Amino acid sequence: MSNALRETNLTFDPPADFYRGKVRDVYRRGDRLLMVASDRISSFDHVLPKAIPHKGQILNQTAIHFLESTRDICPNWLELAPDPNVAIGKACDAIPVEMVIRGYAVGHAWRTYKQAEEEARPRVLCGVEMPEGMREADAFPEPIITPATKAEEGHDEDISREDILARGIVAPAVYAKLEDYTRRLFSRGQAMAAERGLILVDTKYEFGLLNGEVYLIDEIHTPDSSRYFYAEGYAERQAAGERQKQLSKEFVREWLMDNGFRGLEGQTMPEMPDSFVDLVTKRYVELYETITGKTFAAAETGDIEGRIAENVAGAGWKVV
Repeated sequence: MSNALRETNLTFDPPADFYRGKVRDVYRRGDRLLMVASDRISSFDHVLPKAIPHKGQILNQTAIHFLESTRDICPNWLELAPDPNVAIGKACDAIPVEMVIRGYAVGHAWRTYKQAEEEARPRVLCGVEMPEGMREADAFPEPIITPATKAEEGHDEDISREDILARGIVAPAVYAKLEDYTRRLFSRGQAMAAERGLILVDTKYEFGLLNGEVYLIDEIHTPDSSRYFYAEGYAERQAAGERQKQLSKEFVREWLMDNGFRGLEGQTMPEMPDSFVDLVTKRYVELYETITGKTFAAAETGDIEGRIAENVAGAGWKVV
C-alpha cells in the first residue's frame, strides 16, 4: 500500500494560524489561505482511522478543475496550486451555512421522505415540501435547496431559508445571492457531468464574504461533497426498481452501515481492512478520470510533507 498523508504539521516564516478540518489542514496568514487536502476520509461527521492513499490529491485536483470551470458564474477563492495536494487563495469570512442542493431523492432526502411517509406526516425537508409518489432515486421536478448549518463539532443541522433569515445568519440580499449561485453552479455541474456520462445527483457549496462580495470557497463537485450516478442505464434501473450505480463516497457510508456504524453515540468505528482502503483509492481515481476526462498521475508519496514544503516555498510560504 502506498504512503498516505494523514496530517501535516507545517511551521511557516512568517508564521501562520492553523486549523485542522475533517479533511483539510488550513493555514492562514493575513488575507491568504493555504489549504492542504490530506488523505483523511470522513463519514457521518467522523474521521475514519485510516487515510486513503492519493485521496487528497484527487480531491484537490477535482476541486481545482471545477473552480476554474465556474469562474464565469461567481468569484471563488482559488489563486494557485503549487503542489498536487495544495491550494492557495483568498481568505474569506466563511458563511456558516452549507448550501446543499438535491436533484434526486436519495441519501438524507430519501431517508427523510420515507420516514415522513411511514409516519403519515408532511414530506418536508428544510422547509421544502417534496412531491408525493416518489421512489428512491427519482428526480425532483426541479432541484431543491436544503441548507445545513455548519457545526463546530458533531453533525451539521438542517435549516430552512426562513430560519436562516429569522436568525440573521446572513442578510436577505446575501442569501438570495447564495441561492442564485447555488442553482447556477449545480446546473453547470450537471451539464459537465452529462458530457462525461454521469448525473450530478446532489452536492453542497460553501461561500464566504470578502469586502462585501460573496465568494465560492473550499471545494466543489468532488466525491467528498457530491454524489454522482452513471447516466447509462439510469432509466432502466429505475423502471426495474434496482439500485442506481453510483460514483461517490456513498459506498463508504454503506460499508460503515453494513458494519454497524452510523455515527451514533456508543457505536464503535469499524477498522477498514487494507483491501477496502485500496478499493476506496481505486474508486476515487475512477471518479477523477471519469468526471474530468483526465488521466490521474499519482504524485510522489515517499515524503509527502517534505514535497509540499518544497513546492509551497516558491509561492512565498517558507517552511521552517
